[in-house]
Amino acid sequence: MSTGAVIVAGRRSAIATAGRAFAGATVDALAAPVLAEVARAVAPAGIPVDDVVLGNCMGPGGDVARVSALRAGLGTHVPGVTVDRQCGSGLDAVMQAASRVRAGDARLVLAGGAESASTAPHRSWPGSGVRYTRAPFAPGGFPDPDMGPAADRLAAALGISRARQDAWAARSHARAAAAQHAGAFDAEIVAIDGVLRDDRPRAAMDLARLARFAPAFASDHATDAPPGSPVDAASGRGTVTPGNSCGFSDGAAAMAVTSEAVARELGLPALRVRAAAVAAGDPALPGLGAAPAARLALARAGLAATDLGFVEITEAFAAQVLAVSDELGLDEDRISGDGGAIALGHPWGASGAVLLVRLAARMSGADDPRPGLAACSIGGGQGVAMIVERVA
Repeated sequence: MSTGAVIVAGRRSAIATAGRAFAGATVDALAAPVLAEVARAVAPAGIPVDDVVLGNCMGPGGDVARVSALRAGLGTHVPGVTVDRQCGSGLDAVMQAASRVRAGDARLVLAGGAESASTAPHRSWPGSGVRYTRAPFAPGGFPDPDMGPAADRLAAALGISRARQDAWAARSHARAAAAQHAGAFDAEIVAIDGVLRDDRPRAAMDLARLARFAPAFASDHATDAPPGSPVDAASGRGTVTPGNSCGFSDGAAAMAVTSEAVARELGLPALRVRAAAVAAGDPALPGLGAAPAARLALARAGLAATDLGFVEITEAFAAQVLAVSDELGLDEDRISGDGGAIALGHPWGASGAVLLVRLAARMSGADDPRPGLAACSIGGGQGVAMIVERVA
């Protein structure tokens, strides 16, 4: 028998720049304390955990979710499955959990994502000695750009200027630093090795500082960009810089996905999963992938973009989030109200789940009944999106 699915007890680790606070923590060491805290929050319901679904894309391989569940002390009877939809993995994990709860195949699933950029192993192709840092996003014969150069190309193709990207980055840092100072993140962060504070937000990262960053990627589109495209005049290179991009990060986020009846019994604030979608497009422009996924999720929910009160889009690059916002016609003031991944960091497999934790916090703390959207653009040209609404 089908039932509704809701999200409760969203928690996350602090997000640390790779090589810093969590430099020695494996991905399961990051996920386990967060899972354990979520499990404690829903334990009064007396319902066994049916499964753990975790997103991860750069870990050691194997079933990270099962290893993390065991490390969290959930018991040998609790299974786990790992999802890889690249940097949309954490959001996809929650989507899969919600589908199972709606179908009546589970009553309580812990879902989210985790990533340890610090301990991600280096790999090489057999017999070649050639090391690589990521698997292919697409096979031979298709474009397979890294996300940074792809963001640069996207900015050029859509006319998103360096000034606009830097302004968005400054906004991200200013809002995240203000939220951190006000304690807006405190209730959602689970201590790991004593770390309770995101290390990346910088209130001083203003436009003047951001202007000092050189373009990060050689511009292979400088000669074929449309007239008037934003190509840095001094260098002939593009507009994406380390300042208006996210950082490589370590972190984890998780939540419980269950029925509305269980959420009422627990007396916890809940978000109902109203609609979700995945989509795909041109692998040459992966930064746009969130737009068709969000458009499909909105259609399934019977909503327009103007009906949204809250939006969280993974800020892998300012160019990327601005492109998606323009494509959907979003009110930019509703996006990442407490800053996003440019300021906080981007722990790839966890980032989609971090969006939901942030949405839950923003929505529960506001006198605004409108629904929220979480969306990720993904390497290879995919996108994933979810629309949630508060349960009265």
